[in-house]
Order: sequence, then structure tokens, then C-alpha cells
Amino acid sequence: MIGNRNEYESMYQVERKLWWYRILHTKAIRQIQTHFPATQSIRILDAGCGTGGMLDALRQAGYTDLRGFDASEDAVSFAQERKIAVEQHDLRDIAAFHPGEMYDVIICDDVLYFFSDEQIRHILGVFRQRLRPGGIFISNNNAFSALRGTHDIALAISRRFVKAEMADFARHTGFALNRNVYWNFLLTIPIWFVRKVQLFVWRLNPAQPVHSDVKLPPPWLNALFWRVLRLEERFFQAPPFGSSVFTVMR
Repeated sequence: MIGNRNEYESMYQVERKLWWYRILHTKAIRQIQTHFPATQSIRILDAGCGTGGMLDALRQAGYTDLRGFDASEDAVSFAQERKIAVEQHDLRDIAAFHPGEMYDVIICDDVLYFFSDEQIRHILGVFRQRLRPGGIFISNNNAFSALRGTHDIALAISRRFVKAEMADFARHTGFALNRNVYWNFLLTIPIWFVRKVQLFVWRLNPAQPVHSDVKLPPPWLNALFWRVLRLEERFFQAPPFGSSVFTVMR
């Protein structure tokens, strides 16, 4: 996705409104509030922050000590329009990002698919070293190869994950696994169907351009999806599958 300014612009335009982002931001903020209930002055890093939607949601929730970086110049330029402290940096060289600076929370959402197992273990190992005592690492990642579609092609998503892989990464890097769950369970089958259709149509003409699913649906549908996911959070604490896997490590 790096270098695809149009996709970053789409992300920037919808992050505050799209049902998927709103649910993800709520999940992350809820975990932070659970682990740090008494203060909003904790230091938070969003590693691979994209256009800054998560940092913006954290700021709106009252958090003030926020920092982020992304490898994409386009993503950083959009994030900086939100007046957030974001800079350009490559996650593969995370150890060189403000050496010695420690954090209470590190977030890394939907970025790990760029990397091999070895690279992920290295990145998580550095994250663990950069967390203060009691700190947490939060990561959301796309799940299940069966859900691959033209969305993946447009965003250069090279892999998808299952819970067991995230648990294995935690174990190999010395983290304690605090939460590791699938979500978007109730919409997974429709997503699977739509993406299979998208792939079928694309394969009829592979030369046609592909675009991600990051777009705002009609307001009624956006609101419906939001309500469905809120219902899921209430009644399905540990769904058997989902389009994403949400992980918290200590």
C-alpha cells in the first residue's frame, strides 16, 4: 500500500465515520482504560499509524501524550493534517525510533502483514523492551486466508493471521497474552461471499485496477453494521472466527 496515495486519502476521509474503524478504535481505547483506569497522561505510541485515525480517537478520548510514525510519506502527510505528532519511520528499524524513549502503550494495527515471522518476532521483541513496567501492546490484524480478496491486492496484504500465530509470537518474544480474540464474526460470511465475487470478477480481467473496501457505505448501512458489531460485542465474547484478530499483550 505504501506509495498508493489514493488509498491513504480514502482512509483519511472515512476513519472517523466508517463502522469498522469506529469499532476498532473503541476496542483499543477500552483496553487502555482497563489497564490504566486512573490516568490519561500515559505515553502512547502508534507504530504504523497510517493517516492517524487511532491517534485522533485517542486524543478525543482525552489522552494527551501521543506519538506515531508510519513508513509512508503520504500517510504521514495526512496524519499531520490532524495536528498530531507523527513522523516518517520504517517499522523494520523500530530500535532506531527515538532510542531510549519508553511507552505505556504501543499500538500496531493492520501492519504486521507486511513482514515475515522472523521480522515480526524482532519487531515485537523491540516493542517489549520499549514498554514501561505494566505496559501493554495492542495489535489488530486481518484474519484467515479464506477472506482474501481484491481488498488484499489493492493494499498489498501479503498474509492473514489466526489466533494461534499471535499467541506464538507472544510466547517467542516474552510477552504475556492478555487478550486474543476474533471479531467481526457476524459479518464474516457476507464479507467472504463479497470477496469471492470480487476475486472472480477481477480474474476475468486482471488488468483492471483494484480498490480496497475502505469506503463509506450509505448512512443507513454504516449505522446497521455498527449496531451489528455492538451486538456481537455484547453476546459473543470469544467468537470462533472473524475477519480480524484483536490481541493485547503485557
